[in-house]
Amino acid sequence: MEMLPDARLYIDGKLRAAAGNRTFDNICPWTGEVIGKSADASADDVNDAIAAARRAFDQTDWSQQHEERFALMKKYRDLLFANRDRLVQIVRLEAGSSIGAAYRAQVDRALSGMDDVLTCFPSVTWEEDRGRRNEMGFDSDRIVVHEPLGVVGAISPWNVPLYVNVGKVVPALLAGCTVVLKPAPDTPATAAFMGELAVEAGFPPGVFNVITSADPVMAGEALVKDPRVDVISFTGSTGVGKRIMETAAATLKRVFLELGGKSANIILDDAPDFAMSVMQSMVIFHAGQGCAIPTRLLVPRSRYDEAVKALEMAYAGFATKWGDFDDPTQVMGPVISARQRDRVMEYIALGQKEGARLLAGGKARTDKGGGFFIEPTCFVDVRNDMRIAQEEIFGPVLVVIPYEDDEDAIRIANDSDYALGGCVISASKERATRIARRMRAGAISVNGGLSITGDLPFGGFKCSGVGREWGREGIEEFLDSKVIATRA
Repeated sequence: MEMLPDARLYIDGKLRAAAGNRTFDNICPWTGEVIGKSADASADDVNDAIAAARRAFDQTDWSQQHEERFALMKKYRDLLFANRDRLVQIVRLEAGSSIGAAYRAQVDRALSGMDDVLTCFPSVTWEEDRGRRNEMGFDSDRIVVHEPLGVVGAISPWNVPLYVNVGKVVPALLAGCTVVLKPAPDTPATAAFMGELAVEAGFPPGVFNVITSADPVMAGEALVKDPRVDVISFTGSTGVGKRIMETAAATLKRVFLELGGKSANIILDDAPDFAMSVMQSMVIFHAGQGCAIPTRLLVPRSRYDEAVKALEMAYAGFATKWGDFDDPTQVMGPVISARQRDRVMEYIALGQKEGARLLAGGKARTDKGGGFFIEPTCFVDVRNDMRIAQEEIFGPVLVVIPYEDDEDAIRIANDSDYALGGCVISASKERATRIARRMRAGAISVNGGLSITGDLPFGGFKCSGVGREWGREGIEEFLDSKVIATRA
C-alpha cells in the first residue's frame, strides 16, 4: 500500500519535527502494517503549542478581526476542496475507510460542513444594543458584546478525523479563538495535513497548532490541566469525557463534550416498505464506527418474525460486499485497530452469553489479511437491559429489540444513558413526528430526513455530551457575553 509522508507538528506557524526527532508508527487498519511516521510530541512541544496559542490570542488582534478571519477561512476552505482526493487517500489508509465511506462521510461531509459553517458566520451577532434604562435615579446605555473565549484545546477521535477536526477547529477560529488540535494517535496524518494547508493559507503564527503524539493521554491531559487553555472541545468516549470534565474543574475551563451513542431506530408497524426499512438498518457503514449510527433496531412485536427474515436476507446478501480496499461501491472496511477489534469481539461473546441470538456474522476475519476485520453482525431476541443494548460497542453490530406499541417503543428508546441520535419510520408523518418529539436525543431523523448537517447544531443529551458543534450554534459555543453600561 501507499506510504504516507511523514507527519510533522505545526506550532506557531511552522511545520517542525518533535523534540529529539521522535516519531511513532502510523498503522494501516487494512493491513496492520506501517504506512508512515508521525512526529511524537514531547511535553515541551505541547507547552510550545499552548504558549503560541496564548500569545496569538493575547498579543495580536486576531480576536477582533472578524472579516479577516472569515476571508482566511474561505481561503482555507478552498485549499481543502482542492486537496479532496489527497484527503480521501489519507483517511482510507489511516482510518480504514472504504472508498464509499471515505468520500461520503469522511471528506465530502467535512467539506460541505465547512461551507455550511461559513454560510452561518454572517448571522453571528457580535454586539447588541440593549437600550437605555433608568435605574437608581440615572440613565445607563447598555450594550452586550459577544467575544471569543480564548485558547481552545481540541481533542479529536479516530473514526471520522477530518469531519471532527473541521467541526472543532473552523468554528473556534471563526469565533476568534486560537486552537491547539490534538488528534487521536491512530489518525495523525489527517490533522498534520491540515497544518500543512494552514501554512499554505498563510495563517498567522499561533492561531492554529497541531500536536501529534503516540501517547493517547499525555498531550490531552496537558491541555486539560493547563490554566492557559480556556476551553476544551472533546469528541470521544463517555468515560474519557467524564475524566476530562473532572480534571478541567480545577481550572474552571469551559468544556464541550461530544460523546457516545446507542441510538434507536424505531420502525413502526405502518412503515411504507417495512421489509426494506428493516434491511436498510444493517450496521455496516464504516464498520459501525460512528457515535450517531442507530445500533438499536426497534421493531413491532406484531411484525417481529417478518423483520427477522428481512434481516437474514439482508445480511446474507451483504456477506461478500465489504472489506475490499479497491471497490468504490463498498462502505465497510476494517475497524481501526487490533485493540478495537478485540473490544468488539468481547461484546459479541458477551451478547451470546447474555442469551441474545446471533443471527449473522460474529467472527473476526483473519482470512482477509493482517488488518482488523469483523463480519457485519446482528443479534436478535435482545432485551434492552442487556449490556449489548446499553453499552456503545462501536463496531459493525446491530441489536434488534421487539416492542409492543408506540408507548413501549418510546420507553425503550429513552431507556439508555445515551441520547445522541435516533430515527423513526412510519407512513404517518404526524405519528412519527409525535414519537420523535418524545425521544430524548439531540438529532432525530423522521422517514429518512437528514438531521445531521453542517448548518444544524449537533450534540447529545445525558451521557452523550454537553454543548453543540456545527451550525451557528457551533460558532457561538466559543463566545462569551460581556455587558458594557455607560452612564448617560
